[in-house]
Amino acid sequence: MSGAMIFIKEDLKINDTQVEILAGILNFCALFGSLIAGRTSDYIGRRYTIVLASVIFLLGSVLMGYGPNYAILMTGRCTAGVGVGFALMIAPVYSAEISSATHRGFLSSLPEICISIGILLGYVSNYFFAKLTLKLGWRMMLGVAAIPSLALAFGILKMPESPRWLILQGRLAEAKRVLLQVCNSEQEAETRFHDIKIAAGIDANCKEDVVKLPKKTRGEDVWKELLLRPSPSVRWILLAAVGIHFFEHATGIEAVILYSPRIFKKAGVTSKKKLLLATVGVGLTKATFIITATFLLDRVGRRRLLQVSSVGIIVALTGLGFCLTVVEHAKEQLLWALVSSIVATYTYVAFFSIGIAPVTWVYSSEIFPLKLRAQGMGIGVAVNRLMNAIISMTFLSMSEAMTIGGTFFLFAGMAVLALGFFYFLLPETKGKPLEEIEMLFTRKNSKARNRGIEIQPNSV
Repeated sequence: MSGAMIFIKEDLKINDTQVEILAGILNFCALFGSLIAGRTSDYIGRRYTIVLASVIFLLGSVLMGYGPNYAILMTGRCTAGVGVGFALMIAPVYSAEISSATHRGFLSSLPEICISIGILLGYVSNYFFAKLTLKLGWRMMLGVAAIPSLALAFGILKMPESPRWLILQGRLAEAKRVLLQVCNSEQEAETRFHDIKIAAGIDANCKEDVVKLPKKTRGEDVWKELLLRPSPSVRWILLAAVGIHFFEHATGIEAVILYSPRIFKKAGVTSKKKLLLATVGVGLTKATFIITATFLLDRVGRRRLLQVSSVGIIVALTGLGFCLTVVEHAKEQLLWALVSSIVATYTYVAFFSIGIAPVTWVYSSEIFPLKLRAQGMGIGVAVNRLMNAIISMTFLSMSEAMTIGGTFFLFAGMAVLALGFFYFLLPETKGKPLEEIEMLFTRKNSKARNRGIEIQPNSV
């Protein structure tokens, strides 16, 4: 969309406010999609929820690619937004639930890698589609997304269902077969099978293929346990999930990804061709550093990556704000400010991509207890999309009100708050089985961790 907006504005003769709404409406629709997806995945399973997301994506892409006027383009963007909400909720949950504890960070970050590769491919395809006629070029930029939607819908049907969801439905034999597929050894499969049964409230020694669970297992009453009567540990977990999703976008990544052509234009890049090439660099930087992060998540840990990422973001955003302020007040073009603005933008994207970007999704998908995971993740994604929408729909207005440099100083201030939040409220989850993570969010464990003692939790 970032590249297409340049041409949509010219072709459909829309103003900046309409551009902001077009950019941000996807995220408001994704907010509702993510909340619906949690309950949907508890009812029909993780795998078929991904199929449903793909169908919604497909419909949205076709409508946007057709887009004869602003109204239909908005309808397609909203439809795609619902699909985004579904996908952002279900992909990390599915990845976390089929992964072993030792490789969960790597595997759960793969959806974020693929999003970054998708963004990069979007930037590259924009560059080539821009060579087409005005009416055809931007429609191809948006409509081509129908192709990966089809690939995802058919590809996921070849994958196994989440063993944790199967056990919640009492389908023990199927769950065990899946665990034997995805585990490194039979012993690991047996251990995970044992722990998940206990977490689901099933007797660990149960040998039946199918059991009827006494409690509701399709997502009923989850909202009460999450919001109305949460235990102290669930309350902390919900705060951690909501907080990490809030700060992912409060530090301004959507402004840089979506409006990078405008940022570079403000810095002094004027040619449309050069603007699109500069945005390709943003996508390439994002993809490179997220791929790097996937190999560090299970070695370095989530907390350390978050802290390093936050410090780098503070420095980069402060530098970008300073350079853009200098450019705005300069009477002639300053080459050093232009170069420094581009370097600061790439540096920001690099630090964001090596920490906050992948860890947000990995961390929030693994901390909720089994029964609450899908709908708890849905709340986190809803906050994520709300913040995304607020930033994307207000960035141009904020830039006019407080200058573009002042806006990035504001984002730098939010990054300082994020650093404090990550340091004091997010315990390390590296290497812990999903069934033991809730124990990390107890007051007793927090005090022990602050004294440098690690509690080894019993099976939950």
